[in-house]
Amino acid sequence: MAKTTTRSRGTGSGSGPRRNLTAAARAAARRAERGHGEPGPAATDEEATGPGAARDAGRTLLVEPPQESGWDDPPEPSPESLAERKEDEPGSGTRTRRGRRRLLTTVLGALLVAALVAAGVLGWRYHETSRADQARGQALTAARQAAPIVLSYDYRHLDRDFAAARTRLTGHFRDEYGKTTARVVGPTARKYHGVVKATVTQPAGGTPAASVVSATPGRAVILLFVNQVTKSTQVQGSRVDLNRVRMTLTRTGGGWKVSGVDAL
Repeated sequence: MAKTTTRSRGTGSGSGPRRNLTAAARAAARRAERGHGEPGPAATDEEATGPGAARDAGRTLLVEPPQESGWDDPPEPSPESLAERKEDEPGSGTRTRRGRRRLLTTVLGALLVAALVAAGVLGWRYHETSRADQARGQALTAARQAAPIVLSYDYRHLDRDFAAARTRLTGHFRDEYGKTTARVVGPTARKYHGVVKATVTQPAGGTPAASVVSATPGRAVILLFVNQVTKSTQVQGSRVDLNRVRMTLTRTGGGWKVSGVDAL
């Protein structure tokens, strides 16, 4: 009768390695299904470093989103934030453009201020020129009217003539005129019956011979050609003197007044 040999599953020399290899394959399969690339807490060193682990090292793992709300999308950047980010970039040309705009604004502001100052100066000069032109006309008229009164007198009514002349005078010259007429002109005219009549020369069909030497809004110098006809007991008939008179006039509260007379 032949001898029957029975092998037990739990014994035998090759059972250990085969079980270990099979367990490692199953663990690798489970890790592939779960999507984990690292050994679980129950895995052995052999499972972590086995052939299955090497196969899982280069795999791409897919992660499922949450079932209820899903993944939240990140907010999109606004145009303002993008513009600010570009302005802050060191290599961006926006900062350079802003600097140029500031420089242009500064230059334009300076030019505007200079233009305003120039306009103010020109306006002031125009105003002063206008006032000077107005003064020329007013002073010339006042000189033509004052010369016959100031330079004329009649011994028969000296006080009246001298008083009328003083209304056309001002300042220190008015005081000097009062002293001279009281001390010299008056006594001489009474003694010799002196009569002097002055007129501003006026060519036929023309205007009185007078011109403005200089004029400002407050002062003017006028040149006049004055004829004086003198009669007295010392002169037979009458004597005509052709004089050139420089008259200075000053603007006062009462109008233009004579402040000086010089015979040339």
